[in-house]
Amino acid sequence: MFCAFRYGLLGLVVPLASIGQITNACTAPERPFLPERSEDIREYADLLRSDFEGYIADIQEYFRCLDAERQRAFHEAQEVSRDYGRLVEILE
Repeated sequence: MFCAFRYGLLGLVVPLASIGQITNACTAPERPFLPERSEDIREYADLLRSDFEGYIADIQEYFRCLDAERQRAFHEAQEVSRDYGRLVEILE
């Protein structure tokens, strides 16, 4: 009965931990739309230019986010490896 209770709690904790990871996830910006017709491009040039410049700024921020997440995950993996080594050492 204790095991069932413990695993029941684990079933609640793991999804909550996953939600925290999702909120910290990097989100890629949407690719800007470019009309096919040259006339439309000329007519909406200011708006299109703004969309493309915004995309370039956002994609740079996205790359920085990915770099930071990679570094965070790498450090976490190192800590987990050390913890696993300690676990194996205690169990031997």
